[in-house]
Amino acid sequence: MSKVFVNIGLSLDGYMAPEGMSIENWDRPDYKNWGAKWGTLMSWILKQQYFRESLKFGPGGETGPVNDMLRNTMERSGAGIMGKRMFDAGERSWPEEAPFHTPVYVLTHEKREPWVRPGGTTFHFFNDGPASALEKARESAGGRDIRISGGADVIQQYLNMGVIDELEIALAPVLFGSGRRLFENLHEAVPQFRVDKVLNTPDATHLRYVRA
Repeated sequence: MSKVFVNIGLSLDGYMAPEGMSIENWDRPDYKNWGAKWGTLMSWILKQQYFRESLKFGPGGETGPVNDMLRNTMERSGAGIMGKRMFDAGERSWPEEAPFHTPVYVLTHEKREPWVRPGGTTFHFFNDGPASALEKARESAGGRDIRISGGADVIQQYLNMGVIDELEIALAPVLFGSGRRLFENLHEAVPQFRVDKVLNTPDATHLRYVRA
């Protein structure tokens, strides 16, 4: 059976996104300095050869264990789930060939026809709740795993449902001080996890947690 896993970047003080990083301020990265903070959080991925190839940024990039880890994350994914806020930002910043190459289910209260992109990504807009979206993602994943990309509120919903099997977290040495925290609004009886793998680099510590 396919696994459900979270794959995110996280600041040292537990934020997924800095304060000010919103669709309203997308063209103002200097607002509360969110652009520089986000750039530091995700600097590790911009250096990887696999990421550069996937987004057609041109040749070059680092190879090695982090690049292999990134490749494995993408290749194991048969479907994705994300929230509307994350999609709205990505719709403005992803290239025409969006970097998922799978069906992606967007949790939203709005109705919209599927958005088909070159390269195999199709965004489906789901307003029947997280459980229904997960069921549909399992059906379309073809036995591969389901990747939950964010945002924080979406991850919290699936943690509270007790369906997440793994957490892949790139913990960057940057302090945001404010923003959207990952581990908030959780029920007391959420599943427990254990450390399965640690990969240290100057830009981030890559942690994989699995259900205890």
